[in-house]
Amino acid sequence: MQKMVVTQRQCPARRVPSGEPTIIEEGQFLTINQSLGGNYTVTFQGNMLRIDGTDADAIGQEPEVLEFTDTGTGEIVEDQVWQALDSIFDPEIPISLVSLGLIYKVEVDQASKSVRIDMTLTAPGCGMGPVLVSDVDYRVAMVPNVETVKVELVFDPPWSREMMSEEAQLEAGLFF
Repeated sequence: MQKMVVTQRQCPARRVPSGEPTIIEEGQFLTINQSLGGNYTVTFQGNMLRIDGTDADAIGQEPEVLEFTDTGTGEIVEDQVWQALDSIFDPEIPISLVSLGLIYKVEVDQASKSVRIDMTLTAPGCGMGPVLVSDVDYRVAMVPNVETVKVELVFDPPWSREMMSEEAQLEAGLFF
């Protein structure tokens, strides 16, 4: 799908595979290499970067819209955190992290306005781990009243396909 585009506005991105945040300024040429799971993998100045689907308008694409209603209480709504997590897709298989069973725990601390997430990867050596952690951090931070997101990668218990939802198993062709 390689396609050269020019950034329409300043665009946040994350380096692959480190997940380190960076900014691409407006008016820069970059190449879209892949669009999968709502995110874009691009090449810019020799670096591979990932642009969140919610920022797709910055590269002339249709943005993914995530809308959360602020309840006005100043509190974090845990269901909205789960909604944000369910909008993040594995970069290699377009199935959400929630449906894959990769999210082990979500803890909301209203006093500190923080969310702590324990998640795993389909394989401990997955090179996209830091990028997925950064995706989780980016999307969960969009939930109203969230000031801090802490994502912990854990490998106990080890992930197995039985942790996937039945729908995800069907989609991946693993349900016989």
